[in-house]
Amino acid sequence: MTSRPQNLRQTAEAVAAERAARSPAGADRLSPNDTQAMLQELRVHQIELEMQNEELRLAQVDLDAARARYFDLYDLAPVGYCTLSAQGLILQANLTAATQLGLSRQALVGQPISRFILAAEQPTYYLYCKKLLDSGAAPPCELGMVKHDGTPFWGHMVASAAQDEHGATVLRMVLSDITARRLAQAELRIAAAAFESQQGIVVTDAARVILRVNPAFTAITGYTPEEAVGQTPRLLSSGRHDAVFYAAMWSAIAASGSWHGEIWNRRKNGEVFPQWLTITAVQDNSGRPTHYVGSFVDISLRKAAEEQITKLAFYDPLTGLPNRRLLVDRLEQALAASQRHRRQGALMFVDLDNFKTINDTLGHSQGDLLLVQVASRLSACVREGDTVARLGGDEFVVMLLDLCEDSAAAAAQAESVGKQIQTALNRAYQLDGQTYHSTASIGVTLFADQKVGIEELLKRADLSMYEAKDAGRNTLRFFEPQMQAAVTARGELEASLRLAIKEGQLLLHYQSQVTVGGQRTGVEALVRWLHPERGLVSPREFIPLAEETGLILPLGQWVLDAACAQLALWALLPEMQNLTIAVNVSARQFQQSHFVEDVQAALQRSGANPQRLKLELTESLLVKKLDDVIAKMIALKALGVGFSLDDFGTGYSSLSYLKRLPLDQLKIDQSFVRDLLSDPNDAVIARAIVALGHSLGLQVLAEGVETPEQCEMLASMGCDAYQGYYFGHPVALANLAASLLNMPYSPRQ
Repeated sequence: MTSRPQNLRQTAEAVAAERAARSPAGADRLSPNDTQAMLQELRVHQIELEMQNEELRLAQVDLDAARARYFDLYDLAPVGYCTLSAQGLILQANLTAATQLGLSRQALVGQPISRFILAAEQPTYYLYCKKLLDSGAAPPCELGMVKHDGTPFWGHMVASAAQDEHGATVLRMVLSDITARRLAQAELRIAAAAFESQQGIVVTDAARVILRVNPAFTAITGYTPEEAVGQTPRLLSSGRHDAVFYAAMWSAIAASGSWHGEIWNRRKNGEVFPQWLTITAVQDNSGRPTHYVGSFVDISLRKAAEEQITKLAFYDPLTGLPNRRLLVDRLEQALAASQRHRRQGALMFVDLDNFKTINDTLGHSQGDLLLVQVASRLSACVREGDTVARLGGDEFVVMLLDLCEDSAAAAAQAESVGKQIQTALNRAYQLDGQTYHSTASIGVTLFADQKVGIEELLKRADLSMYEAKDAGRNTLRFFEPQMQAAVTARGELEASLRLAIKEGQLLLHYQSQVTVGGQRTGVEALVRWLHPERGLVSPREFIPLAEETGLILPLGQWVLDAACAQLALWALLPEMQNLTIAVNVSARQFQQSHFVEDVQAALQRSGANPQRLKLELTESLLVKKLDDVIAKMIALKALGVGFSLDDFGTGYSSLSYLKRLPLDQLKIDQSFVRDLLSDPNDAVIARAIVALGHSLGLQVLAEGVETPEQCEMLASMGCDAYQGYYFGHPVALANLAASLLNMPYSPRQ
C-alpha cells in the first residue's frame, strides 16, 4: 500500500501533473478552476473512504468481541464439546471436556475418545458411533467412562454427524458428567427399596401427623395407609407405657436427633406386641425438625425365643419349676436379705421314696407324669415368695423365706410346711387311669445370718434328707452336725477305697455251693477289703459306696481278673479243677459296651477255662435294654461262660423275658429261705421258683441255707443246690481246702 499524500493540494497537483503527462502535446492545461473542482471531488471521496474504514473497524471490533464471547461460551460451558473424526479421534475440545477427561485441550487432540470409555461399555459406544455414521443422528446414550487418572464417572453423550470445511465427516459431541445424577437415582432406588422393606416405616410431619406408611407397616399393624395417614402414632399405643416413658423418648430425639429401643404397641385387632423402634428426626438447615421417620420390626418371635432360652437356662423343661441355676441365684438373694433383716429361712430337700420302682414297672412316661403332679402339689404348699425347684430326677428343693427370727419358731414353721408337703404327696396319684401311691423323705436346714455358703446349705439339706431315708422314709429330719461327720467319713472311705483298688488291698473269700448229694460243685467269689488300719471292712459298707461313686467298675474288673486267675491255678489241682467260680456282676458293669471284651480278655490273660466261670446277674439289670443284655449273654455263652440269675423273686420278674434269657441257674433269694419253716407264703414262693426253674430247664440253687431243716424242706421241693452258713461261711483261699473236710451231711446222702 502506497503512502497517502499529505494534503489534497499536493494530491491535486500530482493528479494534474499526471494528466499533463498523459495529455497530447499542446493540449490545454487545466485551469485553476478545474483544479479546484477536482480538489473538491477528491475531498468527498476521501471522506467516504474514511467512513468506510471506520465501519470496517467497528465491524472488526464487533467480530472480535463476538468471537471472544463464542470462545468464552464454548470453553466455559457446563458441558463438554468435542469434535471427533470419523475414526473417533478428538480434533477439538473445549475446556469443560478437558476437565471432564482429565487432560489439557492440547493433549486431548489426537486421542481416541474410546480411551476414556470403560471396557464394559465399548460395545455400546461402538454401536452408537455406527448409528451416527450410518444415519447422521442417534438418540443420547449414557456410558461408564474414566478420566485420564483412572477416576470413573458416568457420561451422557449426544452427538451428530456433520461435514467440516474440507467436506470430511466429523462427529460433533456434547458430553455431560451425570455421575451425581446417577448416584442420586441410586440413592432414590435404595430409599424406595428401603421403604418397601420388611421393616415397618412411618413418616410424620413436625407435628407428628402421619404422612406416609409402607406396606410392611400395614402387614405388621393391620392399619391400611388410608386408615393411618392423618392420624398420629398414638393410634398404635398399647397403654403399657406411661407419660414419663414417652417424655424421655422425645427428649432424647430432641437432644440427639434419634431414639431406638423396645416398645409395646397394639395392632388393629387389639393384639399387643413388642417391637424394636427407631425414630429419626429430619432437620432443615437451621436444625429444626421438619419430619420424623420411624422404622420398626415385630420382635414377638425374638421375645418368645428369649423367653424360651430363659426357660431352658433357668427352668426345668418337664415341670416348669426353677432349676438348680435359678435356685442358686434366688438362694444368694435370700441369704443377703436374711442377713439384712435378721429373718430365718429354710431349705428343704424333698426326695420321692422308691421312685425307681415306678420307672422300672410302669415306664418313664408314667414317672414323668408323677413328677409333674408332685411339682404342682409342692407349689400349692408354699407362699408366693417361696421357691420350689427341681434339681433333677425325683429331687426337689423348697426354699422358705421370711420365717421367724427365733430359730425354734422358724423350725416349727418349716416343720409345719414339711408336714403339709408330706400330706399332699401321700395322696394317691392318677397316672393315665392307674392309681399310684408315693411318699417322700424331707431334709431341712435353716439359714439366717450365719456365714454359710450356698453349696454348704444344699449339702446340709441333702444330708438331712438321707437321714430321713435312713429313718424309714416318709419322714422329715432337720440337719444336725453329726450328719456332716458321717458325710466326711464317707468321703474318707471313698478315697481309701480308691487307694485299696490301686494298691491291692482287696481279696476274695469263697463260699461253697453244694448239690443235694453233698458234692461241692463250685464257690461264689465274694470280695473283701483288708484295710491296713481298720482290718476287714464289711461289704455292706463299701459295696453301696462303690455303686454310687462308679468305683464298682474297677472293683468288678479286679474281682473278674482275680477269679479267672484262681480258676487257672485250680485247673492244675485234681481236687479243685472241676470247681466253678460264680462272680457277681453289677448292672453298671454289665451295661458297659465293652463288657464282653473285658470278660474275654480276663479269660485269655489268665488261661482259665470259660466253662468254669459263672456270672451272677440281678433282675434290676433286665429292666433296661433287654435285647442288648441278651446279645451280650449269648456272646459270652458262646465262649462257654455260664449265667445265674441272683436274688430271684425279689425284683420285678417277668416270664416274658425269663424265657428269652440264656440262663443256667436260678437262685432263690435268702429272704424266702430264712422263714421257710415258719411262713407258708415263703414256702409257696420257694416251691414255685423250683418248679418254674425246672420247667425252663434251669438248675435251682437256694442261698442263705443255715439249718438242716431248711435244707431238708428245700430238698423235698426238688431244689438242686445250696449255699449258706450251714455248708460254710465265706472263707479265705487258705481256709477253703479245710472247709471241704467240714462239709455237713447231705440231706439225701
